[in-house]
Amino acid sequence: MKVYSTDAIRNLAVIGHGDAGKTQLISSLLYVAGETPRWGKVDEGTTVTDHEEDSIARKITLNIGLAHLDHRETKLNFIDTPGYAAFVSHARPALRVADCAVAVVDGVKGVEVQTEKTWAYANEFIVPRIMVITKLDKEHSDFGKALESAQRTFSRAIIPFTLPIGREKDFRGVVDVVHMKAYELGADGQAKEIDIPSESRELVEKTRERLVELVAESDDALMEKYFEQGTLEEADIIPNINKAIAQSKLCPVFAVSSATLVGLRALLNGIVDYAPDPAHHEAEYGLPVDAGPEAAKIARRYSDSEPFSAYCFRTVADPFAGRINVIKIISGRLQTDANALNSTRGTMERLGALHAVQGKQLDKVPEAHAGDIIALVKLKETQSGDTLCDKQAPIVYPPVEYPEAAIAFAIEPKSRQDEEKISVALHKILEEDQALHFSRDAQTKEFLLSGSGQLHVETVVEKLKKRYSVEVTLHPPKVPYKETITQRAEVQGRHKKQTGGRGQFGDCKVVFEPLPRGGGFVFEDKIFGGAVPQQFRPAIEKGIVEAAQSGAIAGYPLVDFKVQLIDGSYHNVDSDEHSFRAAGRKAFRAAMEKVKPSILEPIMDVEIVAPQENSGDIMGDLNSRRGRVQGMETSGKQQVIKAQVPMSEMLNYQSTLNSITGARGSFHMQFSHYDPVPGQLAHKIVEQSRAEGRIRGGEDEE
Repeated sequence: MKVYSTDAIRNLAVIGHGDAGKTQLISSLLYVAGETPRWGKVDEGTTVTDHEEDSIARKITLNIGLAHLDHRETKLNFIDTPGYAAFVSHARPALRVADCAVAVVDGVKGVEVQTEKTWAYANEFIVPRIMVITKLDKEHSDFGKALESAQRTFSRAIIPFTLPIGREKDFRGVVDVVHMKAYELGADGQAKEIDIPSESRELVEKTRERLVELVAESDDALMEKYFEQGTLEEADIIPNINKAIAQSKLCPVFAVSSATLVGLRALLNGIVDYAPDPAHHEAEYGLPVDAGPEAAKIARRYSDSEPFSAYCFRTVADPFAGRINVIKIISGRLQTDANALNSTRGTMERLGALHAVQGKQLDKVPEAHAGDIIALVKLKETQSGDTLCDKQAPIVYPPVEYPEAAIAFAIEPKSRQDEEKISVALHKILEEDQALHFSRDAQTKEFLLSGSGQLHVETVVEKLKKRYSVEVTLHPPKVPYKETITQRAEVQGRHKKQTGGRGQFGDCKVVFEPLPRGGGFVFEDKIFGGAVPQQFRPAIEKGIVEAAQSGAIAGYPLVDFKVQLIDGSYHNVDSDEHSFRAAGRKAFRAAMEKVKPSILEPIMDVEIVAPQENSGDIMGDLNSRRGRVQGMETSGKQQVIKAQVPMSEMLNYQSTLNSITGARGSFHMQFSHYDPVPGQLAHKIVEQSRAEGRIRGGEDEE
């Protein structure tokens, strides 16, 4: 395998809405460049980047895929990213390491919801962009309308570098606006130069004028020259195009069809000529090891002369090759069998062989330079988000942050055998997918698998079965209700038992009082003197705490109450710790008859992002779920709705939101606080608890 210098590398994150044609575009570019002898097709499940079984079956990208090609002695590293709402957060690590984003827009549908979301991610990481309008061979495709939707949504600085010749099935070539040349795809698959069609000339000239104007706007000295001369010389245009793109003041647009290969060679030339190489960054910034976020940052330039450092942005748990870590070398040069410090975890790693990634295939390379993307296999500790570096010059790069999980499911192994294997299998899947979370609810005792959508969690279940032979069932999580008291009461708890020989005796007088929400449990010892010996008083508290775990009305833990121990009595011989624990439990039961206990439910902070035209239906639906809308704001063509909704009403929300928005909406939620359940619903919860056997009748064993 060939080794490339930093200036001969282009790292490109391919972003856009689901089904816009990202994966097919990469596959067709690999074929046109001669990198793959076979032309991979999404419909046939033969593309390079979508090689996992579930991606092929669903015909959608579920996580980052990687591929590379050589064009004009330049290595183009493509990072394919998902475009469906449930998986779109995986575009974040790709944009973190890309030096340029390729935003793919469907020539029929124009800019869509996830195009906007991934464009916003690119803004966040300050990544320059190139736009590709694809599917121009399809019926109803319209380059002008798609371009207009992009300019309206994002920026006027989005300008065609190639314009289509012909429409729909007659799309046969492109005009290169920068060099004022036209090309048509011949029957042999090669692009041949032709005259610019006369019907296009006026549009081509107008577009070029606008391009020259945008280049002039990117630099004050050029702007002055432009005003003086009314145009710019060729020598001023080409070098300054690159500068304008690198500064995100210009976004070139290319017209292509991945299905007929028209416009792809012009796109490859455009990427080599105009996409920034890694060294266009002034520097990457990290922190010293074990330093707080306020510490002075360390700069590393993309240069072989700097100390080695790299950022791991993708981990694959391959059933055959073991763990594969994909890294971007930020500084320095790396050779086979080097040792490096994992500064995130404080451990040393032997890096072994270096590999270029082509889908699922790994090809060994002898060395790699600053800016390149390579894979390392069988590292002991390293995971996504970690930094590898020279131990003599340690640095830690900040990891990518993922949005919080939107939806949680209870996950249950189907058999004892599955139960034994599930934690190892899930651990490997979690290494691959940092947008997933696995936890155990302390109250309900359920294992919860959380992700960014129902489809996200369902793909994990399929992966568990196919890859690790672990079968599980998913069901909505149990709602962790709690109980509380609403009134004050003074009660006595007296436990007396005589069975011949030594008896049992414990007696306490206590006051129960409600506390504000979130108050927990408070126990106050208010006895003065020796009515109850000091050593038995903690046992009273223990008895009350034990009883509170099973609640008063529906079997849920009782919270937010205070107990004051004010009096009691004891027997010199018969009193012991067990007796006073029993007295505490009896005091609790006596109090529950007087304090009017009620059920509390968890309330969630919910944030919904959806097209503006759906906001009325969404708010109507939230009202039907007992939700309270807290605020609304507009973001592009999207509406962001913030609300507080009971958790019990949100368990099936994903399918409803998909139905309202045509699967164009997304949401996430997090716990906010507990509120009392309305009376009628509380009665249903009690009935359900009785049916589940949660409410235990009878006395405690004494």
